[in-house]
Amino acid sequence: MAHVRKEGKTWYYYIDLGRDQNGKRMIKKKRGFKSEKEAKKALIEIMYEMDKGTYVEPSALLFRDFLNQWLDQKEKIKKLKSTSLFQLRTLTRTHISPALGHIKLSDLNQLHIQLFLNESIDKGLSDVTVQRFYTMINDALKYAVKFGLLSKNVCEFIERPSIEKKQMNFWNVDEVKKFLNVAKDERHYIVFHLALTTGMRQSEILGLTWDNVDFKKGLIYVRQQLIRNTRKFSTLKTKASNRNIAISEETIAILKSHKKRIAKERLMSDSNYTEMNLVCPTSNGTPYLTGNITKIFKRLIKKAGVKEIRFHDCRHTFASLLLQHQNTNPKIVAEILGHSNVRTTLDTYSHLSPNMQQETVKQFGNMLFGN
Repeated sequence: MAHVRKEGKTWYYYIDLGRDQNGKRMIKKKRGFKSEKEAKKALIEIMYEMDKGTYVEPSALLFRDFLNQWLDQKEKIKKLKSTSLFQLRTLTRTHISPALGHIKLSDLNQLHIQLFLNESIDKGLSDVTVQRFYTMINDALKYAVKFGLLSKNVCEFIERPSIEKKQMNFWNVDEVKKFLNVAKDERHYIVFHLALTTGMRQSEILGLTWDNVDFKKGLIYVRQQLIRNTRKFSTLKTKASNRNIAISEETIAILKSHKKRIAKERLMSDSNYTEMNLVCPTSNGTPYLTGNITKIFKRLIKKAGVKEIRFHDCRHTFASLLLQHQNTNPKIVAEILGHSNVRTTLDTYSHLSPNMQQETVKQFGNMLFGN
């Protein structure tokens, strides 16, 4: 037996589910609907689920508590790299839980999620970040359905946010020279030098240790990365990210000089120095906070009088200079950057294709006809 009734200014539905195995009558009642039509719709949905055998009794579990349990489970089964897990926990703590965490898992609906995504866009968060919110919530709700906590994943009814491809920002040769010339006397110079001459990611540079610098062979072995704003390190995400990068004689000389400086600082320091064998440590031997590197980077940009770019754009600058000015084979660039395949490199730097084609045609003409 089921019916819809009005109670004060709102409506509710009532379902008699019969008796359980102990003979106790089971009643399902839900209040708070704004109209009779809304209550009837909810009643029909739940009766349909009961007929199909997909009905799940709503839990009092809050969405934030469920997310934490989901992430704990991922950590236990080691499904994610520690850096990825750290990022998901950060997104949960700083964005998703404050906005949606107070809602019961069973009450979370499409509108809640869509409004959260819309508000995130209005706050100026990047397309990539908003898409990560969607992906994370969708994956978590899939897990909830799989383990019988929900009958359906409401995120499936929401369109996945798209990422607008923005024009890449990078420096030209003159701007790189200006910046490096201003930064060369800074203690942190090696961080920026490696970014612009090897294309390494910031986390890879800050996680680089001296045992992975081979002066004799002129190679840097990229084997680990620093987890953002921690003193912990993790392995790299993909097999291609584990790579060997050849370095110039100039970079070798700069690294040797920097190593002497670090050794001197260690000898002159007090007992507070922490030896972690890092190539780019603070004066105490510990890893830099990424926020501090960003502040220094911005200060030096202003001092050098070059256009403002992000630290990650140093990587784009390196790749663009190789492709555009050195006419380097894209496959080689992909290997240096740690891309899993050359298609990623070609897609990322497709804006350089016209210039590369022109240069290639010019070189081909010179080969055949001279100049």
